[in-house]
Amino acid sequence: MINVALLSRWHVHADDYAREVKENEHLSVQLVWDEEEERGKKWADELGVPFEVNFQTVLDNPEIDAVVVTTPTSLHKDIIIAAAEHKKHIFTEKILAFTVEECEEIYKTVKANQVKLMVSMPRLTANYYVYAQKAVDKGWLGDLTTIRCRFAHNGAVAAGDGKYGWLPERFFNAAQSGGGALIDLGAHPFYLTNRLAGPAKALQASLHSIRNLGADDNAVVIVEYESGSLGIIETSFLSNGSPFQLELYGTEGTLLIEDEQIRLRSSQFEGSGWIQPEDAQEPLPIPMEQWAAAIQGKSKPTITEEDVIQLTRLNEAAALSQEENRRIELIELLGE
Repeated sequence: MINVALLSRWHVHADDYAREVKENEHLSVQLVWDEEEERGKKWADELGVPFEVNFQTVLDNPEIDAVVVTTPTSLHKDIIIAAAEHKKHIFTEKILAFTVEECEEIYKTVKANQVKLMVSMPRLTANYYVYAQKAVDKGWLGDLTTIRCRFAHNGAVAAGDGKYGWLPERFFNAAQSGGGALIDLGAHPFYLTNRLAGPAKALQASLHSIRNLGADDNAVVIVEYESGSLGIIETSFLSNGSPFQLELYGTEGTLLIEDEQIRLRSSQFEGSGWIQPEDAQEPLPIPMEQWAAAIQGKSKPTITEEDVIQLTRLNEAAALSQEENRRIELIELLGE
């Protein structure tokens, strides 16, 4: 059994990961630590495990094999490096860190201490992504010309006289989170399109803070890929009822995904109508399952360091594009 400590309930997905640990037959929640003691004690009570007030005590505990890090993103680097140096395996929420330089420092420590690090990118395991990758790899779309991905919700739409929506106020603390809608929800379209369209060359971002809550709540990014194709990334905390959409357009076909409904049209198939594939791929194991299997040495994760680094690089470039109101060549970031 892999004994796990949960580190912070700051992120809204902390409860989801606690549930996934409890549901995994190879993982066991042993204790909770939180940078906010009252919040952590409440969580520990709900889970029926001890609360540890001292982070160093968690690290020094020989019974703890692994940690789930859902602290503010601003704490990721220090928390994860400390955990790795104490030989703890690490599961964490995206994004890994604010800069590629910080990510590389984390990975250097992880590798030196031979522990397993998993960054949660769940949509890279979804059956619709697996099918989209198959369509690209088999050339059903011909040359990919445009890819569009939208992921949005109404988390910042306040009800009644409230200032915030169902997202907690701390999510709009840019010092802790690194940003708003783009760095959080926009991560999913970024890592999906990175996989499907290949290496990015340049981008132009427009991040808006319509409700003035302290971070962007509505954003669009135009990405140029080395292949010559274009990407449109859309995200928002202000969209009620917005479905998840992933669209791929190519010289020989179109693939449309809305929520989990898949439609394909390709000149390579008989007829010219839409196909709703009956043989849609099985999903891959979720990130938590991949992490547990990697710790046990059973399999290599499909979510990679390259996925993590490229996501961070695009977030860095988007922030710079917004700050300087211009198109950013990604090569500019390599000289920093």
